[in-house]
Amino acid sequence: MTTPERIDIQAVLGMLPHRFPFLFIDGVERVEPERSIVAYHMVSMSNPILQGHFPGRPILPGVVQVEALAQAAVVLASVSGAFDPARHDCLFIGIQEAKFRAPAVPGERLDLEVHALRLGRVGKFEGTVRCGDEVKTTASFTAIIQPKAAAG
Repeated sequence: MTTPERIDIQAVLGMLPHRFPFLFIDGVERVEPERSIVAYHMVSMSNPILQGHFPGRPILPGVVQVEALAQAAVVLASVSGAFDPARHDCLFIGIQEAKFRAPAVPGERLDLEVHALRLGRVGKFEGTVRCGDEVKTTASFTAIIQPKAAAG
C-alpha cells in the first residue's frame, strides 16, 4: 500500500467520525502503515474547552491530549487497512497508563506520535504528545474496532 508522507485535514475527516469541537487532529506529518504515525494538533484559544479550563490560564486537559493520541491511532489503523469509518466504530477500551508532564497552552503545536504495538480488532498503542522537545503527555491505550450498530 502506498501512503502519502503527509495527510491533510480533508483526508483525516474522511477517516475519523469526529468533528469540531471534538476533532483533535489538524494534519499528519508522516505515517508508516502498521507501525507509527506523527500527527499534530494546534492548540487554539478558539477551542470551547479552553474557555472553561481554566479562565485566565487556559490549559488543554491531559485527557484531551490522550484523546488526540487515540484519534491519531484511528488514522493509523485506517491507513493500515484495519479500520473503515463507513463500516466500523473504533472505541477506547482502556487507558493503561497516562502521565501528564507539562501543560499544553494556546499557541502551541502538539506533535502526536503513536506507535502500534498491535493492530487488529483489538489494537494496543503507545503515544507521546510533544511541543518541540518538551514532552507534554505519554500514554498507552487499547481500542476495539467493531462493526457499526444497525440504525434503528
